[in-house]
Amino acid sequence: MTDPRMKNMAKILVEYSTKVRKGDWVVIAAGPQATELAYETALFATKAGGNVTYLIRDHTFWEILYKYGSDEQIQWIDPTFDLIIRKADVFIQMVGPDNTRILSGVDPAKQSLNAQAEREIFEEYIRRGASGELRWNITQIPCQALAQEADMSLSEFEDFVYAATFADQDDPIAHWQALEKNQQCFVDWLAGKKEIKIKTPNADLSISIEGRPFMNSTGTVNLPSGEIFTSPVEDSANGWVEFTYPAIDHGREVEGVRLEFEHGKVVHSSAKKNEEYLNKMLDVDEGARILGELGIGTNYGIQRFTKSILFDEKIGGTFHLALGFGFPECNSKNISSIHWDLISDARNGGRMWADGILFYQDGKFVI
Repeated sequence: MTDPRMKNMAKILVEYSTKVRKGDWVVIAAGPQATELAYETALFATKAGGNVTYLIRDHTFWEILYKYGSDEQIQWIDPTFDLIIRKADVFIQMVGPDNTRILSGVDPAKQSLNAQAEREIFEEYIRRGASGELRWNITQIPCQALAQEADMSLSEFEDFVYAATFADQDDPIAHWQALEKNQQCFVDWLAGKKEIKIKTPNADLSISIEGRPFMNSTGTVNLPSGEIFTSPVEDSANGWVEFTYPAIDHGREVEGVRLEFEHGKVVHSSAKKNEEYLNKMLDVDEGARILGELGIGTNYGIQRFTKSILFDEKIGGTFHLALGFGFPECNSKNISSIHWDLISDARNGGRMWADGILFYQDGKFVI
């Protein structure tokens, strides 16, 4: 019997996050453990009048490609995926792996090669998402592999996921709408501000946000959500930051990351674990050393690290910076084949100023 909370999650995805309409081409791409959520989501989407395509997204196929494929094969663009990105109305991705570390032994140079090859289609994905042509959402199903990563039992992780997405509430959509209204106050206050300074025990950084509006993220493109974010002016970041949580990418944990910025670019980088991987990602392309995002986590229902960026970047009381491409809706000009979020805690001694006005202290807004 399907957990009623899973049915609620499907309802949120279709009726709130992507707002499926009659005639929409709805693509559901699900990991091997996410089939039940995919079925429920397909049911809601079909009832809403959508035309559903279902894809299996299993990283085992990527492992085969990276281990046995030639450079030409790794750079090959799947025409089906290309068509989806350019033509679909709704694209819902459901993370549900059997093994979260399946790509940890892959040569990062091959992953970089693939990322470079997909850059154009990735840019189209971002462009269509920003314009509203493509309504996309990424979510995550409670499963054993992800529960183990988060150091939880499956039942404990289920409770965590459904609480973080409000799927455990009688009217989950009303809860997301209330969060959206609350966060809009912060977005409105920051409108027109020019400079943000961040000072915590782990950071001393200044960036320009002149002409860069903050966005209100409340479950539409990510589920769960709970953050406000913008894209800094490309040449403005100066200072340093140490990330208090491991940065997870393609099954690799890069721990103890420290970045130093001058005139917008990373000029020095180090890590206590997997430093080589960090540096290879920074050298993927010219835009990889430039910040594409400053985000502030506002979901205080998420208070523990799970090794899943989908949840961790929303931890209430943290901020995150993303290396790589920025958001067109934030007027970003940075182009890159990567967008890699790294998270730092601000709950103990963290402060942020906008144009000299303190607006955030010890992990909470004070405006």
